[in-house]
Amino acid sequence: MSSSIAVEAAGLGKRYLLARQARATTLPERLAQLVRSPFGGSDDEELWALRDVAFAIPTGSAVGIIGRNGAGKSTLLKILSRITPPTTGEVRLRGRVGSLLEVGTGFHPELTGRENIFLNGAILGMRRREIAARFDAIVAFAEVERFLETPVKRYSSGMYVRLAFAVAAHLEPEILVVDEVLAVGDAEFQRKCLGKMGEVASGGRTVIFVSHAMPAVSALTQRVLLLDRGSCLFDGPTAEGIAKYRALQGGGEARAGAYLAPDLAVGAGDSSAQHRALHNRVRAARVLTSDPAGVHRCGEPLRIEFELDVPQPASTLCFSCKLVDAEDRNIVHLWCFDAGTRFRRDAGRYTLRFEVPRARLFQGSYTMRAFLSDRRTNAMFDELHGICPFEVTMDGVARDDYPWTGGDCAYLEGAEWALEHGDGAVQRGTVTP
Repeated sequence: MSSSIAVEAAGLGKRYLLARQARATTLPERLAQLVRSPFGGSDDEELWALRDVAFAIPTGSAVGIIGRNGAGKSTLLKILSRITPPTTGEVRLRGRVGSLLEVGTGFHPELTGRENIFLNGAILGMRRREIAARFDAIVAFAEVERFLETPVKRYSSGMYVRLAFAVAAHLEPEILVVDEVLAVGDAEFQRKCLGKMGEVASGGRTVIFVSHAMPAVSALTQRVLLLDRGSCLFDGPTAEGIAKYRALQGGGEARAGAYLAPDLAVGAGDSSAQHRALHNRVRAARVLTSDPAGVHRCGEPLRIEFELDVPQPASTLCFSCKLVDAEDRNIVHLWCFDAGTRFRRDAGRYTLRFEVPRARLFQGSYTMRAFLSDRRTNAMFDELHGICPFEVTMDGVARDDYPWTGGDCAYLEGAEWALEHGDGAVQRGTVTP
């Protein structure tokens, strides 16, 4: 095992036996089982929670493990944490492992918060003076000063997790393994934990993070392992892995985010009058990313398309959309109206395209908002939120190359729009920052 590799797994498998019937607990039950299986055969069913999983994680990496419920994520972490042995294959670990797998793991309920801090440090192989040197930082991070002398069995689940994470992160294990337990804490503490895990990784230690919260995975990691039914389906860049994970959830192939108006999604045809809108509306939308898998690569072109129905034109019809990040911030604002060109007012069916030549979005998860309105009266004809989810990756791109100061509707790049009427006529314009 190379010194630059922190975790290495080869041919990893874990098998469990599921009893088809209850175990015999009395003599009559045992005799009945002997009659059914006189030669000791077993009716147990095999379940492979993991099968032939292999990977290598370099030292100093932050890697996410994602997948649907029952994919094998928790089993893999228990093997990495030496809680359960694999049935096949092997795992090699370089350094001490600090694990936070579920509420209650690693703490003795009868001991106080103070005693458990020292107990966990001893389990990690640290000396008492080393633990004492980090004690104040652990307590401050966990925000449990008032309850240090209280047995942890009396802690709430949130307090328990705060202290457990603080201990695992501050006692400096070479490998930090964190499961979904952060979902127990409040939003502010989750942000603190993500920041701390980022510090751990940037300090040369290794973080393995399991979560169903894709924004957190995207913010922390550059690489993910996607598990499904015990096998590793994908091992690569975070954004691509998240896109494939979302496709698994939807039961289809990975593709760019798309939206279809509800009455159209059930199969109504254009000629079906009962499903035609009686007002101006957005019929459909999609984000065409720079990668076929539905992942946009920072700095590359991005296209956003809309289909609009305008049965009742307004004299000052206006359309706009916003790209929204995982924290619900409006990052990019695009609109189809400027001083030089008026949005077409005629009734009909339209296709509207926005072309952004260099969409420099930070890595993470994004959705879109769309608004079709009357600019003069401010009447809102159609308003959509949370549509067309897609992922952005910054693989090979330094964040310092794309500074962003924050704020509402931070506009990153110039864009052009083209509005095509059903009769073939096209209007064009620009979006000026």
